[in-house]
Amino acid sequence: MILVGVDGSRAGLAAASWAVREAGLRGTGLRVVHIMPAWPLEMSEDAPHADVGRWMRDGAASMLAEAVKRVQEEDGRVQVESRLLPGDPRLVLAEAAKDAELLVVGSHGLGGFRGMLLGSVPLGVTGRTTCPVAVIRSSPAQPHGEVVVGVDGSPTGVPALAFAFAEASLRGAGLRAVHAWHLPVISGWGPSALSVAEEAAEGERRLLSEALAGWGESHPDVKVIEQVECGHPVDVLKYASAQADLLVVGSRGRGDLTGLLLGSVSHSLLHHATCPLVVSPGPAAPGLL
Repeated sequence: MILVGVDGSRAGLAAASWAVREAGLRGTGLRVVHIMPAWPLEMSEDAPHADVGRWMRDGAASMLAEAVKRVQEEDGRVQVESRLLPGDPRLVLAEAAKDAELLVVGSHGLGGFRGMLLGSVPLGVTGRTTCPVAVIRSSPAQPHGEVVVGVDGSPTGVPALAFAFAEASLRGAGLRAVHAWHLPVISGWGPSALSVAEEAAEGERRLLSEALAGWGESHPDVKVIEQVECGHPVDVLKYASAQADLLVVGSRGRGDLTGLLLGSVSHSLLHHATCPLVVSPGPAAPGLL
């Protein structure tokens, strides 16, 4: 089951459209969820301000029904259900996603401030779930036929590779495996310094090849392009996302502190990726806090 959060915003509807297409690719069901404050749902008919609570409930139910109608019109083959839940959207979505294979959210909601790159909900749920989170800002007007995955060779990056290979296979797309690295500090110039730089580059190419070992055998239909670049991972992956249908990264990498819900690279790409982004939790995802 794929879970998508909607709130009536344009970004939320874009997330729902992306989610129903993804459900169609996977042959799975779609659950459309809207979160609203708890008090209108829990208010009795004879309570003070009951009319306000009824108005809020009716508005939320109408918006949810419209979102369901829209996704059903996009792909009538997908089984769609809806849920109206109370509470904080960040916490409730993370909890509701415990039995989902993918959580999909828009990059901004109705409560977002103009000019902000990312809303509070995608930032709040990413890193808290046990399933991957897809954050939808916009989709390419025309498919590029390529999925991009960031690779750093860490164990926490393995689920991201698994997701990326599976996704490329589902889409009939190629997979670009990108590894970015920093040139080590080299004292002096000359042949010896050049040799150190070349050895470092060769080591990074070997790291990427080793990280990809075995995946080609399990996904022989996926054509893989290995890309190793000297540069900051955020800059390199942001540039790669401009020509991709989907960017996949792990929630934390080699350089991140233990205990962080989200690493620096995935956090930055939530703000700056130019295509739909999937953040995959590592093997020891912290879950809901």
